[in-house]
Amino acid sequence: MLRTDALDYELPPGRIATHPVEPRDAARLLVVRQEAGWTPEHRHIRDLPELLGAGDRMVVNTSRVLPARFLGVREDTGGHAEGLYLHDAPEASPGHWIAMIKARRHRPGARIRLTRAGKPSAFSLELVALAPHAPGAWLVRLLADLPSADGPPSALEVLEAVGLTPLPPYILAARKAGHDAGDDAIDRDQYQTVYAGAEQAGSVAAPTAGLHFTPALLARLCAAGVARTEVVLHVGAGTFKPVETDLVEQHPMHAEWCSMNERAVGEVEATRAAGGRVFAIGTTSARTLESYAPRAEERATPPGHLSTRLLVTPGHAFRWVDGLLTNFHLPRSTLMALVAARLQEPDEPPLADGTPPGVARLKSLYAAALDRGYRFYSFGDAMLILPARSA
Repeated sequence: MLRTDALDYELPPGRIATHPVEPRDAARLLVVRQEAGWTPEHRHIRDLPELLGAGDRMVVNTSRVLPARFLGVREDTGGHAEGLYLHDAPEASPGHWIAMIKARRHRPGARIRLTRAGKPSAFSLELVALAPHAPGAWLVRLLADLPSADGPPSALEVLEAVGLTPLPPYILAARKAGHDAGDDAIDRDQYQTVYAGAEQAGSVAAPTAGLHFTPALLARLCAAGVARTEVVLHVGAGTFKPVETDLVEQHPMHAEWCSMNERAVGEVEATRAAGGRVFAIGTTSARTLESYAPRAEERATPPGHLSTRLLVTPGHAFRWVDGLLTNFHLPRSTLMALVAARLQEPDEPPLADGTPPGVARLKSLYAAALDRGYRFYSFGDAMLILPARSA
């Protein structure tokens, strides 16, 4: 079992990246090699074609980020309100959402007029009830000034009209502290991977390891013989939720929708059978791979999609994830636990104080990154866990 406080660390002020570097592949890359005893070296994302090679395969999450953040005004009090669309309400009639709402004195029946650039839009949200399976969220009903015979507009249509880029709260807070107003048009481009699928809109946070790639870098990787497989995991707001239980394994893991088709499963299995290495680009790709692997190993037909609550902690026996490209994550997070698990050798015993070796390695690497001035979190730098090649 993993104590949550083992995943704590101090991040000095000013080390949260509020904007990405340009070009994207100029971000710094802390490379840790299993063959070199997990000793780190300092490179850049643009060096990936030299670090991966022919026969290796990258697995990327092509989910597209929705402009899911919205602002509004309470119609009864004139008070400011803001919120985050999470997903459509599956058990309600069309036009109902599950959304986080930040406003004073919530109550059922209250209406929020959605705004864009400070001006009222044609859309309002009516608070119906607290969402039973999403703590802190509400079931809301969408209201439009001009009802359509075809029914209410889709969430995507409304959010494209009034929504804002759902940057994480820590970026917004760091920008505010630095008197940086930002530009939503720029954020929409920068907080989206270059390979996000037009038909795969559904995330309320970016799969951030993928933000480092450019079309030119992808072309260079392809020329180096590195194959690419696409999966989808729609990132939910729960990805940022800190672990509040004493033990990480007690954390009520959030559910996320993911998809991996038969072709993708076959590509991963063929790569591993040929001795190639499978690199998950980000923790979302890793969770998708590890959620599908047991079904494939049982020779069951993989489902078109599934809802995963997979929690990966040190001691997890990885089936399909050999290497991992990932950003530097929030303390006390399930994302840190996953990365620590990938830094641990199979059957490696805990240290004398009970700490899993993967956690100790992870915190040592984070300390090295801080010493070297790496930038942290969604728009920050990255780490590559480079596994040994098969004999």
